[in-house]
Amino acid sequence: MVRVKICGITNVDDALMAVAAGADALGFVFYDKSPRCVSPGQAADIIGVLPPFVQAVGLFVNADIDFVNATADRCRFDIVQLHGEESPEYCNLVTRRVLKAIRIKDSESLAPMGDYRVAGFLLDAWSPTAYGGTGHPFNWDAAQGAGKYGPIILAGGLSPDNVRQAVELVMPYAVDVSSGVEVSPGRKDPDKVREFIRRAKGM
Repeated sequence: MVRVKICGITNVDDALMAVAAGADALGFVFYDKSPRCVSPGQAADIIGVLPPFVQAVGLFVNADIDFVNATADRCRFDIVQLHGEESPEYCNLVTRRVLKAIRIKDSESLAPMGDYRVAGFLLDAWSPTAYGGTGHPFNWDAAQGAGKYGPIILAGGLSPDNVRQAVELVMPYAVDVSSGVEVSPGRKDPDKVREFIRRAKGM
């Protein structure tokens, strides 16, 4: 069964609601240009009330490596998601398991994945103005064959309306959603979260 990550968590209520709905992982954004950005203290407080077996993921974009590792320690992240132009060498300096985001324009966008030795890859839509969270999907056909590089987490423009189609086409290890289940940036819609998870998992 495909796993589900709900990203852009900003408050305890949304976190616990998502877990109750069946989320396997929650994402916390540390990128000050994102409307879903939280502080290390806010994230640590939310993670501190999560039940066991829920993965906490910290998302960073071209951040100082010392900040990444210090925040990961403070928040006790299970995984660090790198969403910028971080090099393979940078990834090796992270003290947690790494999920490297690859922004997809076309099938050629997959080529750099072979240079990385990470726990998995998150495939997101390429944008000239944003590092994720745009709500726009990419051509999922371009993701065909990405699984040979490692576990694939599919993101970018997913919603309750299209997630089942995406899962059946790409067959990813997991799916990741943020804006597709929101009332407003950083505030999740419980009905959309529940429906997204139900359809993603084929329940």
